[in-house]
Amino acid sequence: KHATELAALAPDVILAHGGSSVGALLQATRTVPIVFLVAVDPVAAGFVDSLARPGGNATGFLSYEYGISGTWLELLKETAPSVTRVAVIRDPTLPSDVAQFGVIQATAPSLRVEIIPLNMRDPSEIERAVTSFALTANGGLIVTSSALAQFNRDLIVTLAARHNLPAVYPERLFVAAGGLISYGPDYIDQYRRAAAYVDRILKGEKPADLPVQAPTKYELAINLKTAKALGLTVSPALLTRADEVIE
Repeated sequence: KHATELAALAPDVILAHGGSSVGALLQATRTVPIVFLVAVDPVAAGFVDSLARPGGNATGFLSYEYGISGTWLELLKETAPSVTRVAVIRDPTLPSDVAQFGVIQATAPSLRVEIIPLNMRDPSEIERAVTSFALTANGGLIVTSSALAQFNRDLIVTLAARHNLPAVYPERLFVAAGGLISYGPDYIDQYRRAAAYVDRILKGEKPADLPVQAPTKYELAINLKTAKALGLTVSPALLTRADEVIE
């Protein structure tokens, strides 16, 4: 409804955050230029024909590349070396979450870690799954990037603390809420880059000719208070790499 109302205003360009916004807008208009941010897989979603040549009225910026999921597992092992079992909290209805899980699985053998999927459809399912997983020792968590993870952020962070589970998250907002560590794209940088695309479109360029771009800046955030509560010592090397440290 809101997308239709917005498109009816015939703006010169629309800036859209997230795949759900883009999908609704493209149903409402195929003529108004759209610049999107935080889109997981715009080709698979049908937003663009290809990353290099979008072809339609939308272009923008990927939220991340799938390879980042393997980095999450590496960071978890570096922060908590004793972890041998890792639960991946994911939305099973999202192809992007399934893909993230696949990358984590592929990375696991080299780190000698067992990977267990935990589906999140609602808060009660998340709580049951994490509580059951925590009954066995040497566990850790990875939270994939999705709207459901964002919506249940406080619950997931609380459960990780309650069950003494080291956890890696996709965005710094989780660390600000008390999570241990996060690694993900710098969205402020994406908005700056999106402003440049908006400027180019206002000056006459077409979204169809502007390639979809991947993130160029990622940020690592660490919560030392949480690490201390979990009995973990974060290495100086990891702290040096961090963009933000909460003490």
